[in-house]
Amino acid sequence: MFALCASGIAAPPNVLLVLVDDAGYGDFSCHGHPFLKTPNIDRLHGESVRLTDFHVAPMCSPTRGQLMTGCHGLRTGVTSVTAGRTFLRPEFGTAPQMFGAAGYRTGIFGKWHLGDNYPHRPTDKGFQTAVWARGWGFTSAPEFSNTLLNGTMLRGTKEEKFPGYLTDFCFDEAMTWMRERKTKAEPFFCYLPLHAAHTPHTVPEKYSAPYTGKGAANFFGMMANIDENMGRLDAFLRDSGLRENTIVMFLTDNGGTAGVKAFNAGLRAGKVTYYDGGHRVPCFVRWPAGGLRAPGDVAALTQVQDVLPTLLDFCGVKKSAGPDFDGVSLAPLLRGKADALPDRTLVVQFGPGFGQTDTSGPKKFECAVLWNQWRLVHGTELYDVRADRAQERDVAAANPKLVADLRRRYEAWWSGVEPRLRDFVPISLGAAAENPVMLTSSDWQDAYADNANHIRNAAGGPRGGPWNVNIERAGEYEIVLRRWPFDLDAALDGNITPPGKALPIAAAKLAIAGQELTAKAVAGAREAVFRVKLPKGRAQFHAWFQDAEGRDLSGAFFVKVTRLEK
Repeated sequence: MFALCASGIAAPPNVLLVLVDDAGYGDFSCHGHPFLKTPNIDRLHGESVRLTDFHVAPMCSPTRGQLMTGCHGLRTGVTSVTAGRTFLRPEFGTAPQMFGAAGYRTGIFGKWHLGDNYPHRPTDKGFQTAVWARGWGFTSAPEFSNTLLNGTMLRGTKEEKFPGYLTDFCFDEAMTWMRERKTKAEPFFCYLPLHAAHTPHTVPEKYSAPYTGKGAANFFGMMANIDENMGRLDAFLRDSGLRENTIVMFLTDNGGTAGVKAFNAGLRAGKVTYYDGGHRVPCFVRWPAGGLRAPGDVAALTQVQDVLPTLLDFCGVKKSAGPDFDGVSLAPLLRGKADALPDRTLVVQFGPGFGQTDTSGPKKFECAVLWNQWRLVHGTELYDVRADRAQERDVAAANPKLVADLRRRYEAWWSGVEPRLRDFVPISLGAAAENPVMLTSSDWQDAYADNANHIRNAAGGPRGGPWNVNIERAGEYEIVLRRWPFDLDAALDGNITPPGKALPIAAAKLAIAGQELTAKAVAGAREAVFRVKLPKGRAQFHAWFQDAEGRDLSGAFFVKVTRLEK
């Protein structure tokens, strides 16, 4: 159902997806928070159809991949935030690719976290306009020195400074872009994935001050700032005439983090766990001209993979060729033409997660299996969340047949995804679309060195991990290895401010495409430089540092690879 424009011709609806980072179900006053005030989000909640049993992945990138593709992360290749597992397999089409093919303008303003290099950047995946940051954001390895105040973002592929506070800037950019689309009468798909309220918990003091003494004051201040910006956004939509025919979807990317100790809406645990507190999140849908059912709660079991099929259905946009969706369209449910969905069993799974010693990927039965009100957690624990929202009473012993049935359903699903779990998606080297290529430890296979503190402490083991790469063009390449980021004036064997772990680096090694090379590192040198001829094709690329006795010290955390043009 499209709204009618002045000419009487149905106008395609616009789409605005707002994704909040690291906020859980309880981090909103409309869900009963005892002191956090979110009046603008509360108003959106009151005007929306609310999916109250809506589930995402318990961690950032898998949710984002599922949102963009309508498919589970264990199928698309995006199973974690690091360890070489944040890249979409090329056969999976994305929301911006599908909307762009239908004549929509597409834009992202904020956190991408599905790859920093070609062919994985948002500009490679269908976003015609992209204002974004690398990695998981500020103080991740790729954005080691970046700050939420007066920091830098990428506009397309070029870095530029942004003024003021990041969340304000992203809202400003999105509204400016949407206003241009309105002026040009262009339907749009606008993706506004915020970095807030993820760490670092930095926010202007006026937002955090009301929460001083309540614990996590800066986190709550970031939520208050998001709420203020949501108010600005709603006023913009109203004043610009976009409100009636814009589908607004508001959700978060995983369960609660810093706020769960204060209030968790009765749910158990938070981010990276398989209890509902790790993956049950808000999802509000508002479309005044879309003929949706009256604002209110809908309790059907739903998942983030349902978002893309639903939006395509609403907008009359065709799915691209490629694998079938795992999600289903919720349009009949949201329009009140159905009160329930067909019987469905959902799987919540990702991996590896924080603090895991085994980073080799998702493990069988490390998951939650969802069916109606039942939750099978870790393959052995069973909870009835209708009777026991807090998941305090494991009823597996009293329901052995149900446990066995849910395990069988999971095993059938697992058999379809398990064969490709070690099939890593590569980063391209030497492509005309990106040369040189900057690599960081965030993308080491099966290693976890994703954050600034990991870099400072030389995490990831004595050799780090390899990058999976696709050498697009044969030829001579220059490969530069660094211990510290390229924007810092720090020696391989030196330190930075504030200090990290200095290493007695005396040599550098690399292995790629069947070749292993060694270079001595002069005391005080900032980098080790190699020249190597590489053949076209898939390869693993491994680079690390050694001391004067040839002992391995750490991986090369930052690398620049340049194909030398003749």
